[in-house]
Amino acid sequence: MTAALTPEKSEMPDGPHLPSKIATNSATSLRSIARAYVDQVRGGELGALPAVLGLVVLCAFFAVLRPVFLSELNFANLLTQGAGSIAIAMGLVFVLLLGEIDLSAGYASGVCAAVLAILLTDHGWPWYGAVGAAILTGTVIGLLLGVLVAKVGIPSFVVTLAAFLGFQGIVLMLLREGTNISIQDKTILAVANNNLSPALGWVLLALSVAGYAAIQFRQNRNRARRGLATAPLALLAVRIGTLAVLGAAAVQLLNQERSRNVIVDSLKGVPIVVPVIVVLLVAGTFVLQRTSFGLHFYAVGGNAEAARRAGINVAAIRIAAFVICSSLAAVGGIIAASRGNSVDPNTGGSNVLLLAVGAAVIGGTSLFGGRGRAVDAVLGGMVVAVIQNGMGLMGYSSGVKYAVTGSVLLVAAGVDALSRRRSAQR
Repeated sequence: MTAALTPEKSEMPDGPHLPSKIATNSATSLRSIARAYVDQVRGGELGALPAVLGLVVLCAFFAVLRPVFLSELNFANLLTQGAGSIAIAMGLVFVLLLGEIDLSAGYASGVCAAVLAILLTDHGWPWYGAVGAAILTGTVIGLLLGVLVAKVGIPSFVVTLAAFLGFQGIVLMLLREGTNISIQDKTILAVANNNLSPALGWVLLALSVAGYAAIQFRQNRNRARRGLATAPLALLAVRIGTLAVLGAAAVQLLNQERSRNVIVDSLKGVPIVVPVIVVLLVAGTFVLQRTSFGLHFYAVGGNAEAARRAGINVAAIRIAAFVICSSLAAVGGIIAASRGNSVDPNTGGSNVLLLAVGAAVIGGTSLFGGRGRAVDAVLGGMVVAVIQNGMGLMGYSSGVKYAVTGSVLLVAAGVDALSRRRSAQR
């Protein structure tokens, strides 16, 4: 049982791994790889496929009805609009992997954002000290929630629902019953409002592609050394080439001038918040799919009792999940404060939690535990952002947006349930 939990042997992560039906030599054709993937999908292992297809269909739909949807300015708005929810959703992935839920993540981000604003404005702290304090606040919140769930034994739904209500009161107390605190720090404001230089955008893309290629080849070499299945060079070329082409298209589009009055202000380059999300994505992916600590989340979510018998500290993993969730909620709160240029009682409230949970589930993370990846939060977050943005361009009211987003979330949960049933039957 213990051997099944090691990174080299495990297939628990719902990540991009090579199907076992594929041969291990370089002569393996892309056709056989595609055939194996189709068999995998038929068996109920859908992964992020529904989210990717949904994203493509939605983008095509809104582009036809509102051509401005594909403009450089709107594309940049899409990326910044969904960044806060994506950061929170990445943290929720860790909790959902265990079959738990955190209903307080939205207002936890509001508490952390309030701490940031108060330290910056009222106490004159430097931005790095205020950011550190905000993230530390999130860590303490997660630790408290995790202990109540893992050690005391209170169901996560009850604990986080109580925290959801309590944190609303804490935000009001911190903001003196509703005061709006403006943020003047240029570094914090730059996170969601400024852009990288065009040249730096290309440099970051080159480094990202090179890093991804190095990881892919290193993983193949390590698997070959241990006698495990390896991906053929053709598949690696497709993966790396796809990332390079899509990344280059995005950078080229974002490097175009987006300002309506260049004399007043110039808007071009990749938004700064994009590399922030990329760093969180790389870190989350590495932890979940390349470390034994990350694999323990899948083991506990799949079967907590079996994980305990294998020597995994189940309580510690549960606590860690809530700590990571609330810490990333703090990052989401910082992004929201930057985008809004201020913090008020609505920061982290309203539909923030619903959109974050929806992003994780729509992206492919299972509500039943044991299945999910950090990239699911990004894909699902973009789907939600596209729906909100596209329907806004078409002039629909907030009520219609909520109804459509809720319907998409229901469909995603239904697909998850059906795919699990299909997988169990096979």
